[in-house]
Amino acid sequence: MMNCLLSKMHRKIKAWLLLPLCLCAFLPAWGQSAFDYVSSDRQRAASYYSVYPEDVERPSTPAPAGKKPFYISHYGRHGSRYQSSRKGYEYPYQMLCKADSMDELTPVGKDVMKELRAIIDDTEGRWGDLSGYGKKQQRMIAARMMRNFPEVFEGDAFIDGRSTNLPRCILSMGSAVLKMKTLNTQLRVTITSSHRDSWFLNHQDNELRDSAMTPAAQKAYDAFSAPRSKNPRLMEWLFVDTAYARRTFSEEDLNYYLLRTALIQQNTHMADSCSLLMNLFTNEDIHRFWQKENAWWYVNYGPSLLNGGTQPYIQRYLLRQIIQEADSIMRLDVHGASLRFGHETVVLPLVCLLGINGYNYQTSDLESLENSGWWACLVFPMASNLQFVFYRSSPADDDVVFKVLLNEKEAVLPLPSDIAPYYHWRDFRTYYLNMLDRYDASRLGAKGDGVHSHLPHHRKKSVGTGW
Repeated sequence: MMNCLLSKMHRKIKAWLLLPLCLCAFLPAWGQSAFDYVSSDRQRAASYYSVYPEDVERPSTPAPAGKKPFYISHYGRHGSRYQSSRKGYEYPYQMLCKADSMDELTPVGKDVMKELRAIIDDTEGRWGDLSGYGKKQQRMIAARMMRNFPEVFEGDAFIDGRSTNLPRCILSMGSAVLKMKTLNTQLRVTITSSHRDSWFLNHQDNELRDSAMTPAAQKAYDAFSAPRSKNPRLMEWLFVDTAYARRTFSEEDLNYYLLRTALIQQNTHMADSCSLLMNLFTNEDIHRFWQKENAWWYVNYGPSLLNGGTQPYIQRYLLRQIIQEADSIMRLDVHGASLRFGHETVVLPLVCLLGINGYNYQTSDLESLENSGWWACLVFPMASNLQFVFYRSSPADDDVVFKVLLNEKEAVLPLPSDIAPYYHWRDFRTYYLNMLDRYDASRLGAKGDGVHSHLPHHRKKSVGTGW
């Protein structure tokens, strides 16, 4: 008996000691600097406009003896899309048109204006639409999921698909589920897109969101951004009289919107037609853009100490729903998958809330993000996804284990585990439910309710309704 207890204690101590080593393996990305990362492939500077990585094939760590996969709980962002509004394109285009009417454009400026016009013509009427690349991404992710975990999808497995009610999310769900159905016609599929699921699929806590840019956070972000916003060389290339241009136009806005417009085209069939726009910018320019974007996402959706470090709790309802649905499935002799489709504004804070791969890193120093490995671009490219893959020996097995995949790669959690990268479900649910309960209690203490008026039909008692 004593030997058994000592053995368990040894495993727990070993798990705690190994945890920091596991986390460090992901920070920063494979020891590469951010500058080298975006310079080696300039499209990577696109932040949340980045395309889904193709190098997703990775060796899979064998599951503990006797355990087989039976359930996958998934949340994924929609696939590659077009720009969501005209502003991103028209803002720089109108600047150039005005300068052209004053005969103030250089030959390069005139060519840039023509390229922007071609992009606008191609995108008109497709604002925010899922592109062909986006559909392909979802089909490929679905196919790999079925290939990597065949036991989950064999026979008449269930597929419960849910999406937010934006067309790009609905079509992402449809692309994934249709691919699965073609690979196994026996699947029992249900798909839903309804406002009724928004409370967990796309919950945006107004109170937390409104408190993201505190005066301290705004001051810190402005100080971080100021030296990274201007591009004097760009003004000289585009305009005949740079003094006139600076009096008339915002150098910061022109630099930002032109580069953003160039970078988002990688998600459309115009990707190869925008070489002129990309060639306006040096590797240093795109690195500075990447730094600004990374810092903005950290302040607004990450665990920044500049605003209290609580922004990731925006996705507390989704995490409770994931736990509740998994608990329900475990009680049944079934196998299959819960597939949820939404947005990057959900994926990033959820990853931070879970502390996956060290993304619960907290600081008030935005300059430290890059070297710490807090790189939002690795979390939420188009079609980004989080998968919980559950294993058991039989439906009677009360020690269910799981692993987490971030964009189809094995990830680590801030939890001790004697079977890493697998975790015991009972340890996970205890840790995170306690964490969520503490946060909810603090909100109740501060506000007396903790439920916001913009969720009138989802009072606290409804949170966590079963699958």
